[in-house]
Amino acid sequence: MGFHLTIDAWARRKWWAVLVFSAVLGGIASVAASLPDLYRSTATVIVEREQVSEAFVRPSVTAELDTRIQMIREQVMSRARLTELINRLDLYADWRKKAPLDTVVERMRRDIQLDLKGVDQPMSGRSATIAFAITYVGREPQMVAIVANALAALYVEENTKIREGQAVRTAEVLKTQLQDVKQALDAQERRTSDFKLSHAGELPQQVEANLASLERLNTQLRLNGENQLRAIDRRERLEKELAETAPRSEPATVLSPDEERRIKLRQELVDLRHRLTAEHPDVVRLAGELQSLEQAAAQTPAPEKDPAISTVPKRDVKQAVSDVEAELRSLKEEERALREAMGAYEQRVEIAPRRQQDLQALSRDYEATKDRYDTLLKRYEEAQLAETLEQGRQVERFRVLDQAIAAREPAAPGRLRIVMMGFLLAVALAAVAVLTAEKLNTAFHSLDELREAIGLPTVVRVPLIRSAADIRRRRWRMALAAATAAAGVVLIVAGSHRLARGNEQIVRLMERGHL
Repeated sequence: MGFHLTIDAWARRKWWAVLVFSAVLGGIASVAASLPDLYRSTATVIVEREQVSEAFVRPSVTAELDTRIQMIREQVMSRARLTELINRLDLYADWRKKAPLDTVVERMRRDIQLDLKGVDQPMSGRSATIAFAITYVGREPQMVAIVANALAALYVEENTKIREGQAVRTAEVLKTQLQDVKQALDAQERRTSDFKLSHAGELPQQVEANLASLERLNTQLRLNGENQLRAIDRRERLEKELAETAPRSEPATVLSPDEERRIKLRQELVDLRHRLTAEHPDVVRLAGELQSLEQAAAQTPAPEKDPAISTVPKRDVKQAVSDVEAELRSLKEEERALREAMGAYEQRVEIAPRRQQDLQALSRDYEATKDRYDTLLKRYEEAQLAETLEQGRQVERFRVLDQAIAAREPAAPGRLRIVMMGFLLAVALAAVAVLTAEKLNTAFHSLDELREAIGLPTVVRVPLIRSAADIRRRRWRMALAAATAAAGVVLIVAGSHRLARGNEQIVRLMERGHL
């Protein structure tokens, strides 16, 4: 019964189904035929890694490749860059006449796609970018290819500018830092040099020399004391001899050769001791010779002297006393100078540990600054080498691997797919229209329905006898309905054509997953 009911419904509502099916399919087919063709071109840019090993040259550009590509994308997609490209290639001429420039720029951003291509790294599990594709979609295949190549060139140019600029800035920053550290290093060198000059003799490396000087001065002081004792003894003998001399002056007695020799040796020994140390060979030789003569004189009995007659003139004795006193004054002055010098050397030795601490502090600061200077100098040389390599394109760079070419077939719309979807939609809507019309129509379509509704089994059917006027009116109504339906279908097709003609938004909406 369901099959018969469906057949009966189709017989009654077939024109409704045909009308809905024709209208829907005609409209969708008109849309599919009227939509503009969109072409797509893709330029592939490969990332060429460093041609010089990082073991020899440390790269100055340390940003991740994916991050740098996204940064370049933002620069390429900027309003200024896209505006310059639109004006240079005369893109979106129709849109620029009816829409503001910002809208046109935004539409171009939607027409550009960036697709990163990478390989999986087995060690880290991350994907390493080795290339990327730049795709542009437009209505003119030749212009689409030109725009895609222009965008790829912009990526290559921006990457080169970024790398060269970063290398130059790195070298400049390191140069500035190097100059500052060099000035600090020179200042510390001057402070260290001034410290050593202002504390000459007090430095720790001079302690041994100071101790040796102290030992030498101590020896000289001891010899000075011995010389003073000898001079004092000599003065006492001369004063005693002067006291024993007669009050009158007598002619001097002729001295023996040994006595004259001893007096001469004493005078020479005094002169040498003023100029040389006690350990000097000449001093030792004269002292030994004088001692031998004095021992020989002591063993020889002295001749008897007339107490009334002086053997030495009084004037010569006084002169000898004066000489001895002058020698004593000289020895005391020498002793004072020696003690002052010893005090100065002792002070130097005592203050040496404190000077060593000060010098170590200066040395630590100098060494720290020197290490920093050496590090910066090495990094600056590496930055200069990296800058040279960047300018010579010997490091990582972008290169257009495959240039975009004009597409032979449009990428969108997929007209066959749209028509097939429209056909299925038209069939579904036609079925819905038939069911809806059946539900809304409350008339009885058969005698059985009437009997069932009123409960009278004796109801009979009387055939309708149509007159010629009824037949004419029925034909006119059918013709009018057909004309109206045809006009509606034509209007729908025309409206669909007007709506879809040149409308890229519908294409992008329908082909969202394919563009």
